[in-house]
Amino acid sequence: SIFSMDNYYFPKSMQQLDSNGIVNFDLPSALNEDLLTTDLITLAAGHPIEVKEYFFNEKSPTILGHEIVGVIEQLGPNAPVKDVRGNELKIGDKVTWAIFASSPEDDLSKAGIPQKAKDLFKYGHEQITDHSHFHGGLSANTVLRKNTPIAMLNNDLPNEIASLINCSVATVAGAIRLAGELKDKTVLVYGAGMLGIIACAMASKMGATNIIAIDENEQRLEISKKFGATQALTPKAASELKVDIVLEFSGAISAMESSIHLLHIGGAAIWVGAVFAQPAVQINAEYLIRNLITIKGLHNYNNEDFINAVNFMELNHGNFDFEQLIKKGFVLDQVDAAFEYAVTHNPFRVSIDLT
Repeated sequence: SIFSMDNYYFPKSMQQLDSNGIVNFDLPSALNEDLLTTDLITLAAGHPIEVKEYFFNEKSPTILGHEIVGVIEQLGPNAPVKDVRGNELKIGDKVTWAIFASSPEDDLSKAGIPQKAKDLFKYGHEQITDHSHFHGGLSANTVLRKNTPIAMLNNDLPNEIASLINCSVATVAGAIRLAGELKDKTVLVYGAGMLGIIACAMASKMGATNIIAIDENEQRLEISKKFGATQALTPKAASELKVDIVLEFSGAISAMESSIHLLHIGGAAIWVGAVFAQPAVQINAEYLIRNLITIKGLHNYNNEDFINAVNFMELNHGNFDFEQLIKKGFVLDQVDAAFEYAVTHNPFRVSIDLT
């Protein structure tokens, strides 16, 4: 039998901190060795085991969902009068909003990192309390908090596509911002999931001359070609490449380690996918220094990225068939069936119609 060691981590609240005050999942004490041993003995005896699947240490109870689009039904007395692009906001407007709200006066916000700033509130990730609710996408209504970046959308932008903006598309926009100029560059996109597919499309519209999608899934590699990829390769077939920029969305340690060696001198790697507990990445510092390699990490995105994501989808939703990546047909009271479909069929996305 094969099963994930991730399922045997103790909860984050029980983990030890390192000298910098950060949870260290690499310590032997991070794993519940007693439970692991018991399960191994049970399996060796030919009996099945029940394993609670490891997931993010989310607040609970919560309302999941942050890739969402909606219509303004009511404006509070202190509601913003304009969106992030300067459009007047009014009842009936179709809108999307950033995954976060935070203090615009915080130093991190002023430095262009509002997704980590003071008073951070994240839609789809907050705990339901007596005073805080209706803050996740899987709900008929969402109450937007103070300082939430809001964008009014063109009505001709389909809801399913629009819902991608405030996570997938904005995150990719942030990765490309960190990567810098793409015109006439060779860009390697590691991971042909939703973010990787969007990255291929965005890179193609930003003038990259060669866009190489890397994934183990042959079907997704073929799909990437319809979204701007000029080459689609498995990791093994890509071992001799040399590229200017790596956009890493898979989160796989092997991808992060190997992609460094695929960069030209002076190249840049943007790591986005590793948002889960994992062992440390092994990097040769001498190689990094002598080849002037830059590595940058990105979690979520900022207001500029959010605006760029909205602009990109409004301008390009007719150029790429994003709707083919989204399984439709579920409504809010079919959420369990939608989750089951996602687990058994592994689509890029499953949409829930809230109308």
